Amino acid sequence: MVKKQEAESVGRVSRRKRRRRVRILQLALLSMIAFVFLWGASVTALYFYAKTTGPPSIAVSQSTLLFDGQDQLIGERSSGEKRYWKTLDDISPLAVKAVIAVEDRKFYDHKGFDFKRIAGAVAADIKAMAKVQGASTISQQYARNLYLTHDKTWARKINEALYTIRLEWNYEKEDILEGYLNTIYYGHGRYGIEAASQYYFGVSSEDLTLAQAAMLAGIPKSPSGYSPIDYFESAKERQELVLEQMVEKGDISAEEAEDAVGEKLQIVASPPSEFLGAAPYFQEAVWKEIESIDLEPYYLKYGGLKIYTTLDTELQEIADEVVQENMPAETELEVAFAAIDPESGEVKAMTGGRDFEKSPFNRVTQAFRQPGSTMKPILYSAALEKGFTPATTMRSEPTTFVYDEGRSEYAPQNFNQKYANDAITLAQAIAISDNIYAVKAHEFLGSNVLKAQAKEFGFSTPVDEVPSAALGTSEALPIELFNAYSVFANGGKKVKPVLIRKIEAPDGEVIYEAKKKSKRIIDEQQAFVMTHMLTGTFDPALNDYSTVTGITLLDEKTREYAAKSGTTDTDQWMIGFSPSLTAGVWTGYDDARTLTLTEDKQAAKWIWLRFMERAHAERSEEFFVPPPGVTAVQMDPHTGLLAGESCGKRTAYFLEATAPLEDCDGNTAPPPGEPVNGHSEDENWFEKWFLE
Repeated sequence: MVKKQEAESVGRVSRRKRRRRVRILQLALLSMIAFVFLWGASVTALYFYAKTTGPPSIAVSQSTLLFDGQDQLIGERSSGEKRYWKTLDDISPLAVKAVIAVEDRKFYDHKGFDFKRIAGAVAADIKAMAKVQGASTISQQYARNLYLTHDKTWARKINEALYTIRLEWNYEKEDILEGYLNTIYYGHGRYGIEAASQYYFGVSSEDLTLAQAAMLAGIPKSPSGYSPIDYFESAKERQELVLEQMVEKGDISAEEAEDAVGEKLQIVASPPSEFLGAAPYFQEAVWKEIESIDLEPYYLKYGGLKIYTTLDTELQEIADEVVQENMPAETELEVAFAAIDPESGEVKAMTGGRDFEKSPFNRVTQAFRQPGSTMKPILYSAALEKGFTPATTMRSEPTTFVYDEGRSEYAPQNFNQKYANDAITLAQAIAISDNIYAVKAHEFLGSNVLKAQAKEFGFSTPVDEVPSAALGTSEALPIELFNAYSVFANGGKKVKPVLIRKIEAPDGEVIYEAKKKSKRIIDEQQAFVMTHMLTGTFDPALNDYSTVTGITLLDEKTREYAAKSGTTDTDQWMIGFSPSLTAGVWTGYDDARTLTLTEDKQAAKWIWLRFMERAHAERSEEFFVPPPGVTAVQMDPHTGLLAGESCGKRTAYFLEATAPLEDCDGNTAPPPGEPVNGHSEDENWFEKWFLE
């Protein structure tokens, strides 16, 4: 009986154990099912979250780069983070492997989180009772760089995880890796591997050696602590660790790692171009022009553009040198200079002042000044259209002009009170810059003619309809005045000053390209006639009661130029051109004080000539070639008659059928009724208006 009871008791215990094991198995199974369900639900929820919230923006600000006319880097502008975006294909494969080896060896195997690595990092931290090992993947670091701060808070960690999920489930691995390499901080204000590569080693990231790539890959863990500039030994130790990781991963051999360790690295820590920072006034003018170009707001916000300008660095260096050499010392005299290709309008050099650091105000593009006598060729181009020729004569003598319906008077004066008190030709009036001739021509043509002609030549500021306008009393922008002379140099076409050739988006797409536009505003023949008369600025044959305005420059002048000087009480100008280059100079005081010192009044001429001489030193000699439709004669420059034995002689060009027919000795009279200087005896308006 007892044995039977014991057996029954043992049986009950055994059954209870079996039932308990079954319940445990059932509970485990249910727990596993619940875990799988919850995990699946969580994954589904996370996937749903990632897809419904959509891909996060991965746009980051980039440096916008400026290049000169030879595609050399001259400047950049950023929002504080120097970053030059490079596609993954354009980054050295060694650099990519080095980064993956040291930062996230299983990058291509996980979906944003390396849980085994996280567990190992937690164990290491617990063992050391401190934060000793990180476990962030490349995706996590990229999310942190894009959207978050580096605060060590739970809120930041949760947001980091959510952004990581959105990145991983909305972008390809290559997109994430490319973004990481272009956003990670490398110290010294450099963001992204391209900016770091250029800064530390002076090479593009696509040309990195294994040694350079390994050293760069080690920097982001501690940009200040592993800076090869400040702590080279620490950076070197970190480089060796990266190389060891690459060997372990099978990316390189032990021999390759050893060679890389032994490679002597040269740290340059300098901008990527010797021209960086050149032509600050030109660069500032380019930035202002960009604001007027219709670009998508995205590019203005994030940058990353490549702007190809028209600057000729060599010509800019020459301009800077001659300005420095020829501006008077110990004075506040300022300068504006520009050189322009007359055919295309491309600005090749620009100096808007003596010192950009002291005064960034660009006097080429922002200052409004009185042109003085440099306005006369604009006036005379209109006169040529109305029948004037180089031989057209007017009296140069003290004259008072009445205007405004008799309510106002104007009595201009010549330089040093010198007058011919006789008739002079247009060719001579230009060379010696006779003011009386200019105002008489202006009044005869009508005060509205110069206003209209200046507008045609590209002036944005209107010319006043008063007698003094002929002498340049209406203010103008120097860049517009300089560029106006290109009309004569290129054969009569107006071209707009161009600073930017093209603009490329970060992906290389051309989003802007300057259109080559020109508009004919005067005949080619008239442009040449005016050009040749402007060469008279340097021809002593045109001296008479006064001297040609460029005579002081003859000792240094070696080529044929056409030019005109201009002077007001407050402004000094010299503008001129060769067949291939237009250049203009203004000097004066910003506060418009009177120019008094002789050196103040000569600086513009010397800057102009010495620039032109150096700019053309390596060029073959150029000449102004007359087009069909003009004829050359030997003319007495003082009377406008053909040259004879008893008078002076200078070659002059005329439109066909307008050349003089009588010489200064009275020979070869014109046929009866044939116009003289383009007018018949019945139309002797010069004698009626100005010779009586």
